[in-house]
Amino acid sequence: MAGRTKCRICSVLLVLAVAACAPIEQLPPRTAVPVEVRPSPNFDERRPNFVILHHTSNDNADEALATLTDPARKVSSHYLIGRDGKIYYLVDELARAWHAGESYWGGGSDLNSASIGIELDNNGEEPFAEVQIEALLALLIDLKARYAIPAANFLGHSDVAPGRKVDPSRWFPWQRLAASGFGLWCEPPVSPVAAELDNATLLAAFGYDVSDPAAAVAAFKRHFAPHDASMEMSETDRGLLSCLVSQKQDG
Repeated sequence: MAGRTKCRICSVLLVLAVAACAPIEQLPPRTAVPVEVRPSPNFDERRPNFVILHHTSNDNADEALATLTDPARKVSSHYLIGRDGKIYYLVDELARAWHAGESYWGGGSDLNSASIGIELDNNGEEPFAEVQIEALLALLIDLKARYAIPAANFLGHSDVAPGRKVDPSRWFPWQRLAASGFGLWCEPPVSPVAAELDNATLLAAFGYDVSDPAAAVAAFKRHFAPHDASMEMSETDRGLLSCLVSQKQDG
């Protein structure tokens, strides 16, 4: 028995020694410019810093899966959560999924390169199932812990693509998520905002693309005042937005 144990230890040491002497994996060719390849071991994979939430616009998870895995559609997400709470893992968290498209937030564009995309099985005209939100919260707890994602960086597709996207719809429970640390939220009463501070400045300070001011207002209202059909910014809306900007800066 002692002899066998000794042999096992020797085998393990031999494997480790061979691995230590193995050359660093060659770099895949990217450029046509002549280069001398000198691989460095000093790197790691990307670390997601945002989570972007979507609804699928489908009537069931099978339809969504067919879309998200179809090479011809060129759209994907890292996760899909069904109405029944089942979580599907579609793209490596450290890889770049194609879910946000042309996007912007807080001065940065191409949110695909910095985010994890989560699709929720929902047609956009219905409340989100309780078991589905519970599964989402469990997943977000895990992601936030592993990647240290700031609370302010849990956003909707509509937030980062105003005027182009409306998901995850007015039915999405943003207030509930914020209470768990995923996103920001402010409640009235709020402090009045100086009249000279215009809406576009406030929206841009929070992160929105204001190249289309009306679209930015609509995206803000969809997220933070979902039951208000008006597309105008009231003084309460302005106060809420100012409060959110302060929360983001303090965070």
